[in-house]
Amino acid sequence: MPYPDEIALVLGRELGLDGTGRLLDVGCGPGSLTLVLADLFDEVVGMDADAGMIEEARRRAEHLGCGNTRWVLGRAESLSPAYGAFRLVTLAQSFHWMERSRVAALLFSLLIPGGAVVHVGATTHRGSTGGTALPGPTPPRDRIDELVKSYLGPVRRAGRGYLHVGTPSDEDEVFASAGFAGPRRRNVGGGQLFARSEDQVVASVYSLSSASPHLFAGQLDTFESDLRALLREVSPTGEFWERSGDVSLSIWEKPSDSA
Repeated sequence: MPYPDEIALVLGRELGLDGTGRLLDVGCGPGSLTLVLADLFDEVVGMDADAGMIEEARRRAEHLGCGNTRWVLGRAESLSPAYGAFRLVTLAQSFHWMERSRVAALLFSLLIPGGAVVHVGATTHRGSTGGTALPGPTPPRDRIDELVKSYLGPVRRAGRGYLHVGTPSDEDEVFASAGFAGPRRRNVGGGQLFARSEDQVVASVYSLSSASPHLFAGQLDTFESDLRALLREVSPTGEFWERSGDVSLSIWEKPSDSA
């Protein structure tokens, strides 16, 4: 599901963004957040380690007529002064996959004094729980999780490895140790309703590192057949509904007197 346009309004107000300067979106994926923020800067740079993501981001930018975007294939750990200076860096659902202390230090060095890093917390592959009734059935996420486990085992996969104790959650210490001040935290409300097709729900499952298609190897076709059978059991029409959840913004600033 898309990031809400309200993110641009909140960050523009909090950081005084006025259409100047440069944005770096690290781990940009298909440009989901990059393109929401593009109008706030002279230039935006999206970086991702997956060539398919970069190709899709470039396609979406061309479709939307965003001519101030540049897309870079690479890992955050490869950042250097050659990329130039930035007014804002965003990390949306990506920082926990990086060598965080190293990347935080690199980002600090690339920001102009008074610039900021925004760590974005969100769940966009699925909807929030609770709230009022929806117009139709929701994807059976708990049952989907159990189906994935029946193929890949009980320990969550992560790329080529495993997450035995979950993803790290000490980002505050990492950013503070790198010299950033903060954070200021802001929440952007969710609650928007989205109709989702069977194909979109299947894609949302594959979008997770814990259920990437390559993990299923020779069982991929059988898994997808089982997944689609489960979805059709819940919604014979193939239509599902979900409500977007809140997005959290943690704003870390580089002090104005920093070199």
